[in-house]
Amino acid sequence: MTDYATRLKPADQAPRFHTTKARIGGALVYAIGDVHGRYDLFREMLALIAADIPRRAAGRRPVLVPCGDYIDRGPQSAEVLAALDWLRRDPRIELHAIKGNHEQKFLAFIKNPADGLSWLTFGGDATLRSYGVAPPIDFEDGDDCLRARDDLLERMPAAHVKLLEELEMMAIIGDYAFVHAGIRPGVKLARQRDQDLMWIRDGFLEQTRTFEKRIVHGHSWTEAEPEIFNNRIGLDTGAYQTGVLTAVRIEDGEVELLQTGR
Repeated sequence: MTDYATRLKPADQAPRFHTTKARIGGALVYAIGDVHGRYDLFREMLALIAADIPRRAAGRRPVLVPCGDYIDRGPQSAEVLAALDWLRRDPRIELHAIKGNHEQKFLAFIKNPADGLSWLTFGGDATLRSYGVAPPIDFEDGDDCLRARDDLLERMPAAHVKLLEELEMMAIIGDYAFVHAGIRPGVKLARQRDQDLMWIRDGFLEQTRTFEKRIVHGHSWTEAEPEIFNNRIGLDTGAYQTGVLTAVRIEDGEVELLQTGR
């Protein structure tokens, strides 16, 4: 994934509109892939969706489903969480913000820095900087990690912590289920483990048979185009590295691709 520019597809090679038998209960739903601290792209996407809603809503209250991994790696995690906090207070939309594995790691660091050291090498250092906190010089220095966590809690709005704690593991709308990473094949949606919902790749991505619902997810990417199959829609397009953030508008019988950063 390091030599990415040579692998980008021209935008006109990717189909933007897909018909499907899947229904979504008459709703107007926008699902967004992994943001990873790219507030610039997230802001563009929200503006694109806001411009699209008047043309499509027909009296419906739109549903917004960001699919997790809002933070880390990119430079503006604090701004992304501030935007999500604003969105969940906006009565004009119905928000279902999904919890990603990076949010799980972040919360673990806040709770106990000694148990959350891996978050810092997982892109968490960029999140600390977005709040104006100097990351530990040595990620294995427990005292410095504690200092960074305490500095973070002094600067991070309580509303951001509350937002992280209240993220959803899954949202089910009509024939669709929205999660971060995917689901464990062969296991009913009601019995899925949080760990799989946030982390799974093997066993899920290569599955070609249909699931209980059509799964919309992020977490795994190989290029700046989403993966749209009959059984799943993968929205992560590596925004922090490719500069392309992807979303889909889902209505009964149709899915249309939206992208920013092109």
